[in-house]
Amino acid sequence: MKAKVDKRLDELFSLVECLKKASDEVGAIAIFIGVVRGVSDGERVLRLEYEAHEALAPKVLNSLIEEVRKKYGLIDVIAEHRVGDVPVGGDVMYVLVASKHRKEAFEALAELVDRIKHETPIWKREVTEREARYV
Repeated sequence: MKAKVDKRLDELFSLVECLKKASDEVGAIAIFIGVVRGVSDGERVLRLEYEAHEALAPKVLNSLIEEVRKKYGLIDVIAEHRVGDVPVGGDVMYVLVASKHRKEAFEALAELVDRIKHETPIWKREVTEREARYV
């Protein structure tokens, strides 16, 4: 299990390899990659700015991972979220889940991504050509 809130994200390939090595029972790895869109509500986005509660965010992220891992019987989970400025097209978040079968991997991945976005103390400021606003 790995959780990280940082200014950069680890290489995706190395994260996949890490999950494959977690167990010889891994039969599925599902991956979510959050990417900064270039348009939001019809406005051109310049970048997103992320801030996180330095002490609390990793704790909440680890707690969410553990809850979802137990609920779906996952073999391993990795979740990483960027902080700082992220340009259009940049990766914001990686969430990877390893399980024996694809069904629980897909279900766990969807739940975990939603919960990370709504429960982790990470704030997003969207900077467009017209304005900057927290969303």
